[in-house]
Amino acid sequence: MSYDPDDYLSRHFQTSGIDLRQKVDELINLTVPSGSPNLSLYREMLITVVRMAQADRNRWDAKIMLQTLRELEHAFSALEQFKRRRKVTVFGSARTPKQHPLYALARHLGSELAKRDLMVITGAGGGIMSAAHEGAGLENSLGLNITLPFEQRANDIVDGSEHLLSFHFFFVRKLFFVKEADALVLCPGGFGTLDEALEVLTLIQTGKSPIVPILLLDEPDGSYWEDAMSFLHRQLEENRYILPSDMKLMRLVKSADEAAVEISRFYSNYHSSRWLKNIFVIRMNHGLNNEAMLHVQEGFGDLCQQGGFTLQPYCESEKDEPEFCDLIRLAFPFNGRDHGRLRELIDFINLPQNWAAKA
Repeated sequence: MSYDPDDYLSRHFQTSGIDLRQKVDELINLTVPSGSPNLSLYREMLITVVRMAQADRNRWDAKIMLQTLRELEHAFSALEQFKRRRKVTVFGSARTPKQHPLYALARHLGSELAKRDLMVITGAGGGIMSAAHEGAGLENSLGLNITLPFEQRANDIVDGSEHLLSFHFFFVRKLFFVKEADALVLCPGGFGTLDEALEVLTLIQTGKSPIVPILLLDEPDGSYWEDAMSFLHRQLEENRYILPSDMKLMRLVKSADEAAVEISRFYSNYHSSRWLKNIFVIRMNHGLNNEAMLHVQEGFGDLCQQGGFTLQPYCESEKDEPEFCDLIRLAFPFNGRDHGRLRELIDFINLPQNWAAKA
């Protein structure tokens, strides 16, 4: 994510007799490690807080800002130990009873994901959340709990462990459900599950979140997600409220094994992606052969604003992520709009017959 400082943040200081910018710089120099690439970002954070203090906002606004910053910093710190592991966020109803077939399905899902060294993130509650953690086990589980006056408590798998984080604000908790996820699996549930499903689809559709597998998991004879998909096709797609290709952002699966295989397949060649100014870069474990590159140019040219696709090695523009230096890049001027088509491109580069032979 690119960042451009806003000079407006400093204008308030020019009306004060004290050079607050100098004071902020002094504090930065005392606290930030020398040579940190984040120095300018920390400076702008402090300036933002000072601006709020100068304006002396109402107490409720100040409490919201304080609680948000505290929760963000605590979560960043707590999740640092798990940053090198891929994770799958599992959503579903907290009210699913243990004897329900969906409970067994979610438990099996957790087990299958753990076998593939994938951590399972849930809301840490009961029902589907508890089942997925049971299958995965504590070492492969992360719980992001929400503090509520009723109903929600941490399940026995993660309760009292360093694998549990509690949040006061739903919006901060939701950020980490998506930020930490390399895939999302949605089981049948209530308002919360539907809210999370539509939010995740919106974030990926608009490019606000990186593309990841979104799997709608139900029993073999279940109709929960089939009915939802029917509504999306009939009311959203046919009325052109969404692009037809947007439906490619999600997959309906009817077993835990199918869900796990879908996630593994997604990362068989595709590794990750990022923007480098106006160029979109897909990192891959394998390059593409000549025939595949020709097909990409002809079959996915609509994804480019201008020009086409090129295979590139690691470059200086990515020096902030040296751990990915061995990965080959597929670079192109993405239009930033057709993320369903982007998912189709990822499916294509994941086909083994399209990979270049190892040197």
